Amino acid sequence: MRETDTRTGSGHAVVIGGGIAGLAAAHRLLVTAPGTRVTLLEASDRIGGKLHAGEIAGVRVDLGAESMLARRPEAVALAREVGLGDRLQPPATGTASIWTRGALRPMPKGHVMGVPGDASALSGVLSDEGLRRIERDRELPPTEVGDDVAVGAFVAERLGREVVDRLVEPLLGGVYAGDAYRISMRSAVPQLFEAARTHASLTEGVRAIQAEAARNQRTGPVFMGIEGGVGRLPLAVADSVRALGGEIRTGTPVTGLRRTPAGWRVSTGDDAVAADRVVVAVPAYAAAALLGAEAPAVAAELASVEYASMALTTLAYRRGDIDLPEGSGFLVPPVDGHTIKASTFASRKWGWIADEDPGLLVLRTSVGRYGETEILGRDDADLVGLSRHDLRAATGLDATPVATRVTRWHDGLPQYPVGHHARVARVREHVGRLPGLAVCGAAYDGVGIPACVASAVAAVDGLAGDLTGVDELSRNPVQSLHGAGGE
Repeated sequence: MRETDTRTGSGHAVVIGGGIAGLAAAHRLLVTAPGTRVTLLEASDRIGGKLHAGEIAGVRVDLGAESMLARRPEAVALAREVGLGDRLQPPATGTASIWTRGALRPMPKGHVMGVPGDASALSGVLSDEGLRRIERDRELPPTEVGDDVAVGAFVAERLGREVVDRLVEPLLGGVYAGDAYRISMRSAVPQLFEAARTHASLTEGVRAIQAEAARNQRTGPVFMGIEGGVGRLPLAVADSVRALGGEIRTGTPVTGLRRTPAGWRVSTGDDAVAADRVVVAVPAYAAAALLGAEAPAVAAELASVEYASMALTTLAYRRGDIDLPEGSGFLVPPVDGHTIKASTFASRKWGWIADEDPGLLVLRTSVGRYGETEILGRDDADLVGLSRHDLRAATGLDATPVATRVTRWHDGLPQYPVGHHARVARVREHVGRLPGLAVCGAAYDGVGIPACVASAVAAVDGLAGDLTGVDELSRNPVQSLHGAGGE
């Protein structure tokens, strides 16, 4: 096997994985350690991971994630740093619905990931019996949450299953494609976990969160998109990495990772690259395969991370052929038995899509949740047909689309079960014993774009001996919110 020693100046850092976490790590290395040689290795033929810019009927669209949380600074700051500041756009409308109990109903306000501070906040979405059950929360004795607890189980115990099934589940499912009754409250909804830990009743804790938010009077949009699609972000970061002297190699799967007296040996088929620092920014199952030889304890932890698969169907209609309800889209509770879990009226939500072709209206639907494997195996025509069936039932839309596109994300979303934070802490403890090695990505501190960027920054800074970012993420994981109008 040929070995390439490319270490110069302040050393050679290799980043494995070209999703947004890997790209952010490469960018951080170049910005904070000028003179470092940085090489990013990506197995597929494109960069960006779940951020994927595409088009339908001549209009640019996102074929993966479509928005990023703006109330966290990491993703928006990175976008500005790589020249996309003037392309940032908030959603054109924040109004959304939930398709439940046979009708599209306005998305309630005054809740924290579906958990209300007062029963009246969910009026219209829950039955009268469900609303009365919420009121019992103040009469129940405190419930211990311990070191962690499942969101759905805890909320159902305090407020009843209807709150979980009709609102918490579709909101969390839109973020994780997971099961609310398995998802960790501490990792997925840390605000709520802290409130549950420190207040006698859950509704009291939610009201405290709301009061704190009112005192802070946070302004500005909660979410941001990018003109042309969020998929432009990884492309811009890659351009910046190259401009700073970094190298990006696509179509270069890493097949092995071994320690050497001087650092690390990164194998890529018939070649090998010497590095003094390595950032592993691939999904947990891929990281487990790479780390099995040098860090078997880490590999075992990461191999246990489960993933959910999903598919996005993008449909384009002639605007004159359809009459959609107002708003940016709707969520769908699994309990109602429908196939799609959400729909985004993309041309309504993002002004730049409407501007590119005013005569076109683009919609997205998403299917697939944790444990559902059969539906992803259906062909594109079936998925389009299932999406059109549910859109017709929810909105009356019966027109024929002028174009359709299906994008599958197999093993796209890591699951955060109860105890996820402890697993991440064990991974970091073991990784910390191996000089020059760091891990980052969606499997650790949050699945959203800001979380992935924060994870990358913390990983790079940790390699330089600054553990501030890692400590902060350990104490306060980045909550991933739902845009309430689509996946």
